[in-house]
Amino acid sequence: MITKRIIPCLDVRNGRVVKGVHFQGLADVSSPVALAKYYSDHGADELVFYDITASAEGRALFTDILAETAATVFIPLTVGGGINTVEDFDRVLKCGADKVSVNSGAIRDPSLVQKAAQKYGDQCVVLSADIKRVEGQFRVFAKGGREDTGMEAIGWIKRCVAMGAGEVVVNSIDTDGVKGGFDLEMLSAVCDAVRVPVIASGGAGNIRHFVDLFRALPGVDAGLAASIFHFGEVTIPDLKEELARSGIIVRR
Repeated sequence: MITKRIIPCLDVRNGRVVKGVHFQGLADVSSPVALAKYYSDHGADELVFYDITASAEGRALFTDILAETAATVFIPLTVGGGINTVEDFDRVLKCGADKVSVNSGAIRDPSLVQKAAQKYGDQCVVLSADIKRVEGQFRVFAKGGREDTGMEAIGWIKRCVAMGAGEVVVNSIDTDGVKGGFDLEMLSAVCDAVRVPVIASGGAGNIRHFVDLFRALPGVDAGLAASIFHFGEVTIPDLKEELARSGIIVRR
């Protein structure tokens, strides 16, 4: 069995980490620099840094706070928000990112995935898919979950993987911030559709939810969460200890 990764997510707005429910009602949490260093020092396998309003506001990702954050961590860093061109990939990578996450930019121009993969390699291109159930269908949303694209999600993910996305973050809007558990139905559909690493995001409320995730869906490579880590409800060392006790292989 492949080692499962635990990934805290820093949703950044105006230079501060924020968190909400169903992508709404964002509350201030902390400095991304301080929080990133804490996670890097306390067992996180990777970090995700999203500039969550860049796409909706039609601007480029803030690179000053990103560069400062990247300089403090010694684990892989995935960065997204306002990634619309290959030049945006280049700019973010030069700030210290290891991988670049694309969502709304790929929806606007699907060839972006292919161009970036050809230039930087599949392992650098992460498709972040914000998905919500609409009339019984998994639907792709853009602009930080604000805009229904009308596209069916599983077909969209398969298309992007075929073009070179080397990893997929599945963000369930339905379970985001609710803390009732990961969206196993949605994640199962994605795991059945693609053969690249799948990261589960949205719904983690306690340690048991991670155990249930990896037991139910061995094809999921990583669990991503935000508020339970940010507010100290779950510590990564405690989480990894329980996962190991449950027979799930983690890096310690």
